[in-house]
Amino acid sequence: MARDDAMKTILKNHLQACRNDLTWKLTGLSERDLRLPQTATGLNLAGIVKHMANVEIGYFGDTFGRPWPHPGEAITDAQFEADPQVDWYAAEGETVDSILDFYRRVWDFADETIDTHALEAQGTVPHWQAEKAAVSLQQIMVHVIVDLARHVGQADIVRESIDGKVGLTPRSPNMPEGQDWEAYLAKLRALADND
Repeated sequence: MARDDAMKTILKNHLQACRNDLTWKLTGLSERDLRLPQTATGLNLAGIVKHMANVEIGYFGDTFGRPWPHPGEAITDAQFEADPQVDWYAAEGETVDSILDFYRRVWDFADETIDTHALEAQGTVPHWQAEKAAVSLQQIMVHVIVDLARHVGQADIVRESIDGKVGLTPRSPNMPEGQDWEAYLAKLRALADND
């Protein structure tokens, strides 16, 4: 049992670290910058957070028989049918602050599932194929961490494209100090052009 508790703590810490990293990427930008599409498929920082909030509701809620307690806040199947990208942008009347607040409340909801279920607790992912739908809490925790980490990477790139801000975390940017980025980019361009 102690080993399972230790593993759950490790997974939960990684999940929270990714959540914190994602929300940190939104700090200091205007509402417009956070909502504005930054790629050809419309990727934007507010949408990444809204998407992950709904992902966590589904995987840590519906999968384990726990519906989100606030109807009207989570994206419904009917909304997805009408707009398959509905969870990827801040809708009219929504603010980025309201999306961040929603996501933080989702953390509490998801953490309650994690705290009250054993890692081997079984659930069923409603939207997965029947032969793959039966899962354990441990599988879902790893699945969500991987998904979230991928989206944090997207947020890193989107944020850098908006204002040049980079870094791993607020306390540990993990970037070389004093780097001459213009010279570095010129070197990479020259290497690419030589091929």
